[in-house]
Amino acid sequence: MKRLSILIILVLGCVAFSFASSSFKTIGFSSKDGLQVTADLYLAHPTKAPFIVLFHQARASRGEYRMIAPELNALGFNALAVDQRIGDSFNAITNETANRFGAVGKSGAYVEALPDMEAAIKYARKNYAKGKLLIWGSSYSASLVLKIAGDNPGLADGVLAFSPGEYFGNLGKGPSYISESARKIVVPVFITSSHNEKSQWFSIFESIPGEMKTYFLPPSDGAHGSSALFEYYDTSQDYWKAVKDFLKQFLPS
Repeated sequence: MKRLSILIILVLGCVAFSFASSSFKTIGFSSKDGLQVTADLYLAHPTKAPFIVLFHQARASRGEYRMIAPELNALGFNALAVDQRIGDSFNAITNETANRFGAVGKSGAYVEALPDMEAAIKYARKNYAKGKLLIWGSSYSASLVLKIAGDNPGLADGVLAFSPGEYFGNLGKGPSYISESARKIVVPVFITSSHNEKSQWFSIFESIPGEMKTYFLPPSDGAHGSSALFEYYDTSQDYWKAVKDFLKQFLPS
């Protein structure tokens, strides 16, 4: 029992060290409507390095990327993990933007996160991303990064979408709300999900024109959203390999 206790303490210590040693700072900026947005900035390289803006899934926060962003730093990317106004907490990290949004008596739907996402991309481009800029979404935000890329040519240089789908039909949007925007995408796109989620996004994938698109499905079940990259999933390394293969094109040769 004593040895087990020591092992548990060592494991927890390693996890704590992993979080503590991640080099980031928490910052804030204004959304389109003036709402203050919280984000974690992982600036490990000069601003000419490629940059990824990271958006979380439903009921989550910027904490979804506490274990992912340091890996992206190690690959040569700077990153910004954003709290959108639609979310909650993740990895014990509270979504501060969602708290502010709720504190003023407003209820939200997924599409209400769009102003925060667009503001984050423009803020990153203006202040930190002097090279290639990519946008990365998880679940509902995976759909929205595809929409943003299609509706705003030139805003992003690439897109990664983890478990996107046409999630907005019950929010007053049509059944092809995302596909209609995806038809206008002109930058490289990477889509992935759990194995059984392909039917939710494949029509979106087919809508994207050209040959600069790719997708990955794990050999077994996999996981939903960006969480698929967490090391406690058996397929996490398969996902990481696919992600790295896609990201190579944005690194300086």
